[in-house]
Amino acid sequence: MNFLTRFSLKNAVAVFIVSFLLILAGLYSFSKLKIDLLPNIEFPQLSIEATYPGASPDDVNESVTSKIEDQVKGIEGVKSVQSVSYENVGIINLEFPFNTDLDKVEQQINSSIKELDLPESSNVDVNRFSFGSFPIFNISLFAKDDANLEKVLNDEVIPELNKIQGINSVSVGGVKEDLLQITVDKEKAAQAGLTLDGMKEQINQKAVSFPAGTLNGKELQIPVRVEEKVATIGALKKIQLKSTTNPEAKPVKLGDIAKVEAVTEQGEYTRYDGKDALSMAITKKQDANTVEVASETMKILKKYDDQLDYAIGFDSADGIEKSVETLVREGLLGALFASLAVLIFLRNFRATIIAIISIPLSLLVSAIFLNQLDNQLDISLNIMTLGGMAVAVGRVVDDSIVVIENIFRRVRRSEEGMSNELVESSTKEILKAITSSTITTVVVFLPIGFVGGITGEFFLPFALTVVFSLLASLLVAITIVPILAKFAFKKVPPEEKEGKLQRGYAKAIAWSLNHKIKILILSFILLFSSFALVPSLGFTFIPNEEQKMLQANVQLPASTSLEKTNDVSLKIEKMFADQNEISDVTTEVGSRDFSTGVKRPNQVGYFLNVKEGVNVDTFIDKVQKKMESITKEESPKATVNVQEASTGGPPTNNNVTVDLYSSNLNDLQKAAKQVENHLNKDKRLKYVTNNFSDKQKQLVVEVDPDKAAEYGVSGFQLLGTISDQTKPVSVGDLKLDNTKRAVQLSYDKDLSSVKEIKDLQVFTERGPVLVKDIADVRTIDTFTSIQKLDGKVFARVEADIKGDDVQAVTKDVVDGVKKLDLPKDVSLDGGGGSDETVEVFQSLGLAILTAIGLVYLTMLVTFGKARIPFIILSSLIFVPIGSLVGLVLAKEPLSVSVMIGFLMLIGIVTTNAIVLVDRITQNREQKGMTIRQSLIEAGKTRLRPILMTAFATIAALIPLALTTSSGTLISKGLAITVIGGLASSTLLTLIIIPVVYELFFAKQVKREKQLEKETT
Repeated sequence: MNFLTRFSLKNAVAVFIVSFLLILAGLYSFSKLKIDLLPNIEFPQLSIEATYPGASPDDVNESVTSKIEDQVKGIEGVKSVQSVSYENVGIINLEFPFNTDLDKVEQQINSSIKELDLPESSNVDVNRFSFGSFPIFNISLFAKDDANLEKVLNDEVIPELNKIQGINSVSVGGVKEDLLQITVDKEKAAQAGLTLDGMKEQINQKAVSFPAGTLNGKELQIPVRVEEKVATIGALKKIQLKSTTNPEAKPVKLGDIAKVEAVTEQGEYTRYDGKDALSMAITKKQDANTVEVASETMKILKKYDDQLDYAIGFDSADGIEKSVETLVREGLLGALFASLAVLIFLRNFRATIIAIISIPLSLLVSAIFLNQLDNQLDISLNIMTLGGMAVAVGRVVDDSIVVIENIFRRVRRSEEGMSNELVESSTKEILKAITSSTITTVVVFLPIGFVGGITGEFFLPFALTVVFSLLASLLVAITIVPILAKFAFKKVPPEEKEGKLQRGYAKAIAWSLNHKIKILILSFILLFSSFALVPSLGFTFIPNEEQKMLQANVQLPASTSLEKTNDVSLKIEKMFADQNEISDVTTEVGSRDFSTGVKRPNQVGYFLNVKEGVNVDTFIDKVQKKMESITKEESPKATVNVQEASTGGPPTNNNVTVDLYSSNLNDLQKAAKQVENHLNKDKRLKYVTNNFSDKQKQLVVEVDPDKAAEYGVSGFQLLGTISDQTKPVSVGDLKLDNTKRAVQLSYDKDLSSVKEIKDLQVFTERGPVLVKDIADVRTIDTFTSIQKLDGKVFARVEADIKGDDVQAVTKDVVDGVKKLDLPKDVSLDGGGGSDETVEVFQSLGLAILTAIGLVYLTMLVTFGKARIPFIILSSLIFVPIGSLVGLVLAKEPLSVSVMIGFLMLIGIVTTNAIVLVDRITQNREQKGMTIRQSLIEAGKTRLRPILMTAFATIAALIPLALTTSSGTLISKGLAITVIGGLASSTLLTLIIIPVVYELFFAKQVKREKQLEKETT
């Protein structure tokens, strides 16, 4: 690669022009990269939602869910199948390995479902899940003056929002529905022999518009259409209705037996700080720029300032911008600290400027490559790419430091002064060292590909950012740095005599070489002592990060009405208003569950934004107790849950899970409650949840086949009779008086007792018969949902772990659950995030070993001798000393980010060793020095660049290591690991490498000593 240096020196202007163009291209690429909080990873999961209107959980499970489960469990690659059957809907979640072709799998599932014999009224949808599918906004909207807020939203705001390129969906909660309610007099309808379904059909028959063929003329073909319109409410009231079950009954007008009126219904209530509001949730498309979408959304809302007010309860763009600002700030501070470290060592301002020129250039060039990969890998500016840049800041300057230091040193020694030849030879002298050290650091990141699952996907952008930055820094070091050095060092003072540091280091090497055993024993004592610190560190996937947004949920018994739920919520919201720690509250009563899409009139969800400086854990305990106090008074069986809100992202795996299996649902419920109580007693756990639902009352009408056959009544006829009396019938949408409304039929009196069901009349050929004469009517307790995992009915009790020693807590909890006196037919499977964390750590351990192997091969190719790579790799043995001490001092647990830090250290630490060993090799091969002379000379010569690169890297990472800002924890653990490991390994490398070198060449050292004695 020396030709690049020669070319650059001869064509300096061309190189500067190319550099300027790269800067422009880099700035353009930065502006084009979308900004997000996290890499947008599509989880290898598919969700099948099957709706079956009017069906109980048992019916949904038997007629829909189980059939779909049996069909899809045989699909190739499926890891697990989890299902839940609610009233009216079943959800089946399928999990696959990463890199599964989900398009192909989705086609297979759709084809398989079409083959099933599902009920005609059922409907099945298949959906995917990714980080991008979480709402990016939750906005509360209020009308200004007399503005019709719903009309403004539906006619103007939402259509405009949907035009924004990156928006996927806009949904509004809390809207009121205009309805034409037809309330039928039950007694008059019975006298006329009419049912709601029969009335619905006759109304629809009066509002028809169908093509009726074509009239063929000589010159024209005219389409024929038959229409009968009901254009007004008055016309609707005059519709004649005739009984289909009682021929003798006289026809009646709808208006004579029913009250027809326009009403407004509200299926859910949404509020902001206790004030009625509409709640708007916005999701973006998977490849969209969150910050841009948020900005465009705000522009549109501001256009309607005269008609609406808004308050933002949740804004992911704000969190993204804060995280980006934090990482950019830490990166810039890192660059400043690295520059100061270089200036302290070189004591030359121009040399410092040249050395750090690689920082902006390398990062801008890396942005070009990241932008090119955007279409293939959906790369964005997020905490991983920006974290990679912040971490790379200290490393990208290393090659330039070594080059500039060598040129600077050679110029100060030269009597001829600056020349192209001197710059070229100075660069060539260390070319092999910086090339091999950079390639070594790059190959270290290749094994990231071996780390499967979400960890590999999540850290891939980080690895790519570091790799591109390092390769760019090498290119800058051998092209632009030599040119700048040529112009900057024309007048430099001659080199001073060896400093105290160099002389002291030379004595230290000499002493160490004469006391090798003592040095090695002391080093290994330090190493094993550091390993003793491991148990105190804790073991987690990603460290817990405190969120300032809380998510609270109140669940009342399943049969609770929306109005009752709303009354309870109003009391809780009044309590929230008295809490100084809360800045604002968004309330959703009876809204859809985000994960299932099921409407829950018995549930309330709250988003609580907490003020800065509040201790979140303490406040959660306090507010949960207050909520429980309120709900217990209103409904003793109510459950309350308060926890930090999840905004999507990689699973922290900081949880413990107990799965219970049994075909006996009563025993399963009992066991789940026992486990839940056990977990609630453990102070190391928080957010205990039990997915096994409560029971609710259900009326079962069991048809007697013999009696039904005697009267000629079918089960469907009985179903129609009962449902006609117990739920409204939708007629559909009709345009009446130029207004399109949903039309609904219902009776004026609801059934309120089991006796009324029993006394219902069913019309048969033999005349009317009572339900109780042909069926057994009884009340039972039934479960509100049925949940299965891989085909087996199960209950899951889960909790988050407060501390960072996830593995130890998980083991204690699972062992404790196994000692409980659970029902005999209940089996359990305990584990949780620690199991997956162990797998990830094993994968990362394999990646580290693979990286060491790749580094060995790289150095073997570079140096051509089998022993030299082993000497260089010996510097890695003592990396854990500083890293583990640093983690203990910072109270940082062992985590995935720490493991990635160890992976990075393999490349960084070997860089220093390579720079030293390369000089030793040059001394022996080109200058004919003895091994000991080579070691001492190389040590003195390379001491300054080694210390400079180490301190520059450490200084650049200090801002990341000290940060307390959210969104940087992944980088923080890595930074502490690298700082500690690099500090200890650098100091030990300077001593250990010479010692190990002599040990590996012991025979030759002995011969050289013998020859020196003989010569003397």
